Amino acid sequence: MMKLIAPVVVMVGITFVACSRESAQTQRPAPEVTIVTVKPQTVPFAPTFVAQTESSRQVDIVARVSGFLDRIAYEEGKLVKQGQLLFQIDPKPYEAQLAAAKGELAAQQARLTTARANLGRVKPLVEQNALSLADLDRSTGEFESASAAVYSAEAKMKEAELNLGYTSIRSPVTGLAGRSLQRQGAYINSTAESAKLTYVAAVDPIWVTFSVSQNQLAKWRELMDKGMAVPPSNQNYTINIILSDGKPYPHTGKINFADPSFSQDTASFMIRAVIANPKKDLQPGMFVTAILGGGVRPNAIVIPQLAVQQGPNGHLVYVVKPDGTAEVRPIVVGDYQGDKDIVVMAGLNKGDRVVVEGVLKVASGQPVRIREPGAATAAAGEPAKK
Repeated sequence: MMKLIAPVVVMVGITFVACSRESAQTQRPAPEVTIVTVKPQTVPFAPTFVAQTESSRQVDIVARVSGFLDRIAYEEGKLVKQGQLLFQIDPKPYEAQLAAAKGELAAQQARLTTARANLGRVKPLVEQNALSLADLDRSTGEFESASAAVYSAEAKMKEAELNLGYTSIRSPVTGLAGRSLQRQGAYINSTAESAKLTYVAAVDPIWVTFSVSQNQLAKWRELMDKGMAVPPSNQNYTINIILSDGKPYPHTGKINFADPSFSQDTASFMIRAVIANPKKDLQPGMFVTAILGGGVRPNAIVIPQLAVQQGPNGHLVYVVKPDGTAEVRPIVVGDYQGDKDIVVMAGLNKGDRVVVEGVLKVASGQPVRIREPGAATAAAGEPAKK
């Protein structure tokens, strides 16, 4: 029995040694990675905000006179021109009032003519002592009373003309008209809620509003104090718009208002920009992305977003050291730069080699093999050798 066990033990030992040597020979090679060398550069300082569009001039259309609504003269929800007829209130009662006011004015003008003639006859007779001063005073009073009555009648006629004009309700601006709140044939009371008929919202130009928080403002000031961000001259920022489908809006806006105080509810202040909207692509109430442009970041460190990993304590990247091994480096990230890059606020220095592709294969402290950018593409394009 012992003679059989001894050869078996020897064979197992030989097999174990052979496997160990084979494992050592097939040790995992260093992973191949693509890197980017950190080079400080000047890039745009362009914070982004969730913004909303707003009409630059939204006007409520309200009836100034009471009456029955004869006609709705516009197409609801469509563009209307300035001065275009929107509603027509029954004008006949106001036409009658205007005719009566004109008649009253004519009567008072006739009375004034008579008083003027009487005064003209009395004055010479008083000078000749043919009439008393009392007669002159009476004629003068009648003349002045008739003149005042003419002024009053003219005012009533102008009021009647205005009321008649108010029966034709026209758009004060060019813009999009809302739905009609009253239907044809309804009675409109100018002193009640029914007086509100619709609204017209001007959309060219259009406003874009967004809020800046107190914390954001403090960070900006800190960056500018440290020279890490430089505002445009005269604070002349521009506004670029990204639509909800990700497409950039072709026109650039300018800031025309900044709220001087912070909101007590949100601890933020509102900024408003005006932007051209000739094709009416933007409509009031749309949510868009506003990019604040005009500032720059001098000596900024920008790396591809693919290089940044999320660790348990924050963001990190892998850096290839001079000896060819990888090192984990915690970083502090800032704003996104374009679609593929991100700004690194702290953790990297000029000349650092950051792993971009092959990050998942890298282990800290282990060697890596750097692949030149485009090498894989070039190899794929080479003809097969026979």
